[in-house]
Amino acid sequence: MGETQDFIMKPKIDFCFKELMEEELVRRGFLSALLGVRPEDIVGTELIPTVLRKLHADDKQGILDVRVMLTDGAQVDIEIQVASYKQWPERSLFYLCKMFCEQIRAGDSYEKMKKCIHVGILDFNLFEDSSEYYSRFHLWEDHRNQMYSDKIEVHILELKKVRKNQYLENPLLNWTRFLGSEKREEMETLAEKDVYIDAAYQRLMALSEDERKKLEYDNRMKAIRDYKSFRQDGILEGIERGIKRGSAQKLISMVCKKMVKGKSPETIAEELEEDKETIDRIYTVAGKYAPEYDVDKIYQEIYPE
Repeated sequence: MGETQDFIMKPKIDFCFKELMEEELVRRGFLSALLGVRPEDIVGTELIPTVLRKLHADDKQGILDVRVMLTDGAQVDIEIQVASYKQWPERSLFYLCKMFCEQIRAGDSYEKMKKCIHVGILDFNLFEDSSEYYSRFHLWEDHRNQMYSDKIEVHILELKKVRKNQYLENPLLNWTRFLGSEKREEMETLAEKDVYIDAAYQRLMALSEDERKKLEYDNRMKAIRDYKSFRQDGILEGIERGIKRGSAQKLISMVCKKMVKGKSPETIAEELEEDKETIDRIYTVAGKYAPEYDVDKIYQEIYPE
């Protein structure tokens, strides 16, 4: 019974985060902290369709987590990612550029194009060489430090860093801690400091008590666990494949060195204590690459991938 009462969803799970962003008050509080403006200066926010328009039939589809339009026409794409994703910069640029370009159609003036902002909330470290949990990017000239345009903007929040490092408290730090939190006690403490975080916390508690929402949440958690498991299996398989390749290349290299000395396959097999059939195969293929004996090319011919 106690475990059921203590259960609370994790805000960093995309299903849960999308539900929180349905609340106007939550959107306003989070975006004001992120953009560094007063909440009252954000007059209104509107959730708009998250499926980006395809210009051509063979274009890659873009589906955003949360897409918000501000009263000045600026659009904000908010993506939350739990599993590590090395190509995150490329992925975020794809979404951002697609969102920016779909603002106008043939014959429209470029003046219609409004600012587009990408927000990446990551539960992994994208910038390993920096301890900063928050990064903001614009288009700048490399030498004069002059902005090219303010119409493209990228914000990155790295949740893991706030669990390990100390920072000066501010509204954005509190939001980052809240989104990365997994404990009710920590969420309550943060909610007491900020009325907008409190709105998110109240919504979170309601979601956690809704049986239908809990079922959707559990299904999403299972999908994430499966993805991580499949990915880990792939990593281990890649490591194993790399070890096998390294061992094979080492053997090929040793055979080639003995071939340079004019030794026969029989002698090489005996000296290396390897199966003669294996040495014969290497010997035959390696002969094609004499006198340079390119180990990579020999390997690729013997073990085509």
